[in-house]
Amino acid sequence: MKFKTIFSLAIVAAFAVACATNPFTGKRTLALVPNSQIFPMAFQQYDQFLGESKVVKGTADARMITNVGQKIAAASERYLSANGYAGYLSNYKWEYTLIDDPSVNAWAMPGGKIAFYTGILPITQGEAGVAAVMGHEVAHALANHGQQRMSAGQINQLAAVGVSVASASSENAAIYNQAYGLASNVGVILPFSRNHESEADKIGLTLMAIAGYDPIEAADLWRRMQANAGGNAPPEFLSTHPSSTTRINNITAWAADAKAEARKFGVTSFKK
Repeated sequence: MKFKTIFSLAIVAAFAVACATNPFTGKRTLALVPNSQIFPMAFQQYDQFLGESKVVKGTADARMITNVGQKIAAASERYLSANGYAGYLSNYKWEYTLIDDPSVNAWAMPGGKIAFYTGILPITQGEAGVAAVMGHEVAHALANHGQQRMSAGQINQLAAVGVSVASASSENAAIYNQAYGLASNVGVILPFSRNHESEADKIGLTLMAIAGYDPIEAADLWRRMQANAGGNAPPEFLSTHPSSTTRINNITAWAADAKAEARKFGVTSFKK
């Protein structure tokens, strides 16, 4: 059997046996690396990051980050339990930390570790804006996007090995390998990341609405993000994130559905 055939069968087998289910979309997702391995590594890296950073404690802003995070996490617990995923969060260890750093940034690690930078607070402009960012970051953690990216990275590495071996005897081996690197980055990895960002936006709207925040505030947040960027973003097809315009349009279209979902949980008023 030729190498390429064996390699293809190996990839198919990996997809078949190493999948999980996204509890928000019902879609099957890559899970080559189990969360039982990922979470402890993420927790360790988060602790290391905190030890090397200027952590803000005891301020009104720090308390707001924690309070909003707890509300979003509680909303996710309600949603998951109501949709047949009780116990889904049993291995999550939520932590929300404000970092003294001028970067306009916030991020989530697998297992529920969240970091907000002080540089994003002038753009969030209060609780509802923080809830929009928090919902998005919590959604990344809940949808196991870190696990999917690690799994996709492993498959991409295997595929690169396959291209190298298959083209080893070719005079154009270097060209093939370079072309594969560009095609996989633009055609697979970047869109994969953009899909994660859009998915986190949509899930985050539902979570912030269930937590009692108006999801349309997320669109206003991204308008402020867009103004802050000043048009310096790369073209969308070369970016890991959707453009601000795409996000604003998507959020505006999804906001009503997020409110409708929240009403199922008895939420009838939404904080701006």
